[in-house]
Amino acid sequence: MARILIVDDEPDILVILDRMLRTMNHQTILAGNGKEAVQRLEENPVDLVITDLIMPESEGIETIAVIRKRWPGVKIIAMSGGGRQSPVPYLAVAATLGADATLAKPFDRADLVEALRHVLEPNDPTSSPTSRS
Repeated sequence: MARILIVDDEPDILVILDRMLRTMNHQTILAGNGKEAVQRLEENPVDLVITDLIMPESEGIETIAVIRKRWPGVKIIAMSGGGRQSPVPYLAVAATLGADATLAKPFDRADLVEALRHVLEPNDPTSSPTSRS
């Protein structure tokens, strides 16, 4: 299956996504922020990055811009709970910068599976970008 870099500053989210993706037979690499994510990408090629948007060190928006510039073929799923406000504005910016799909936290396994299908199987005519408000 795919090799996926998961980026989130919340350790619980990293663990949950790591377990979910591994049960789907994906290989995972973990990073706690955007700066770590770029370091991991320099060391390990991946098929997909799933990144939170609001993080210390280097936020997800900045990370998406770096990934698009340095690794344009890597697929990206952006996720956000929105911090103090709705995640919708953050997710819209992420999509504009090149995220292939977005997920509003909290999301469930079905939402993640749909986003993965959309991003990893783009020729599937039944797949559509995932975005929940």
